[in-house]
Amino acid sequence: MSSNGEERAATMERPSEEPVVSAARFSEEQAATTEMPSEEASTFSEEQEALVLSAWDAMKGDSAAIALKFFLRIFEIAPAAKPMFPFLRDAGEDAPLESHPKLKAHAVTVFVMACESATQLRKTGDVKVREATLRRLGATHVRAGVADAHFEVVKTALLDTIEGAVPEMWTPEMKAAWEEAYDQLAAAIKEEMKLAAAA
Repeated sequence: MSSNGEERAATMERPSEEPVVSAARFSEEQAATTEMPSEEASTFSEEQEALVLSAWDAMKGDSAAIALKFFLRIFEIAPAAKPMFPFLRDAGEDAPLESHPKLKAHAVTVFVMACESATQLRKTGDVKVREATLRRLGATHVRAGVADAHFEVVKTALLDTIEGAVPEMWTPEMKAAWEEAYDQLAAAIKEEMKLAAAA
C-alpha cells in the first residue's frame, strides 16, 4: 500500500511479447523442477515454513479467486503496469479486468508458482522452480523492462492479498515468512534477468 511503491511503479510501460504460461502447464513443469540457488543462502526456519504452509493450505481451495485478487491489487498499486502484459493490450479502458480469461490464467500460474516455491524453500534450501521456467521469466522480465521497484510492487500486492485471504491467521511472523519466501524467489528471477541481459 506504500505510495513510494506506487511512484516507483509509474515507470512500468514497456510491454512484453512473452506468451502466457497456463496453470496446467506450470503444474506439469513443476514435476521436473531444478533447484536454483538464490543470491544468499536461505535462512527459512521451521517456524516460517509452518506459517507459510498453513496459509497456503487455507488458500489452495480458492486459489483462482485469490490469484485474481493478487493481480488486481498489482494494477491498483501500479496502473501503469497493465501495458507490460501483452494479453491486456486488447482489453479496452473500461473492460473489467476481473473477467479477462487470459489474466485469470496468468494470475493463477504466477500465484501458484510463488506459493509452491515458498512452501518448498526450507526443504530445498533454494528456490525450487523449473530451470526453464526461471530462464523464461528472466528473459520476459528483461524485455518488459522490469526493475527492482516492480518487484516491490508485486511483493506488496502479494502480502496484501494473503493478509486479505487469511486475516485470522495473519501475524507479523507470518508476514515476515512470506516476505522471506518472496525475496528468495525474486532474487532467483533477478539472477536470471542478469544472465538474459548479458546474452
